[in-house]
Amino acid sequence: MEGLRTFTKAQVASLIASGVDFSVSWLLFNRLQAPYLASGVTGTICGGVTHFLISRNWAFSAQEKKWAGQLSRYIPVWIGNLILNASGLWFLKSVVGLPFWPAKIATAIGIAVFYNYVLQKRFVFK
Repeated sequence: MEGLRTFTKAQVASLIASGVDFSVSWLLFNRLQAPYLASGVTGTICGGVTHFLISRNWAFSAQEKKWAGQLSRYIPVWIGNLILNASGLWFLKSVVGLPFWPAKIATAIGIAVFYNYVLQKRFVFK
């Protein structure tokens, strides 16, 4: 039961971070006409900071552990996340030809399910 609770909290944290990511991306891309890749990457950075703070303090209840150690594990995982997000967005938009938003959403969902949760639970906030 605790595993399901942690998984659910981690997904809520990811949804909140995705909201930040998508809001920043939307503002940059749709309102400021920034290039799609810069918009997507900047949104991912903002979402990553949000995700670390929520995950540490609530989803994985890991605030009693030293944040520096968690951050030193989070950064390489997050850099992988950033690379996967940028690559996936570029591939789906430039190669496959999807519009920006379907490409961004598809990339974010795939990475959240198959990359982020597993590494966060087993490596970053263990």
